[in-house]
Amino acid sequence: MIQLALRMYHVPEDIQVMLDDYFSGFRMRFSTNRYTTDWINLEIGIAMGYTISPVLFVMAMEFILKAAEDSAGPTNLGGGCYMPPLKAFTDDTSKICSKEDETRLGVLMAWCRMKLKPKKSRSLSVR
Repeated sequence: MIQLALRMYHVPEDIQVMLDDYFSGFRMRFSTNRYTTDWINLEIGIAMGYTISPVLFVMAMEFILKAAEDSAGPTNLGGGCYMPPLKAFTDDTSKICSKEDETRLGVLMAWCRMKLKPKKSRSLSVR
């Protein structure tokens, strides 16, 4: 997903390669007083604590939101007022639509191996 976003925003290829190399070799293991696990390759997520990580996350989220927004037009609020179906700030997203499954946001998030967590969210349905 990050590589797709980097290409979409026309980041130079040498920078794309550098970032891919930088984030591709993360491994971890756990140790206790009695046992240490083998090294495990990490394949999901962006490493936090690095200056570039929030920028990459926002780029990838924007890519997902643009794709989901294309599947639903703006919501008509009446009186000539229209609201875009998705609004976002970093990982906080609002979905405004007239039908429950009008945007493809859930499908795209699953494709990216990310999860929407409705239990941590608030919603308002108006009929």
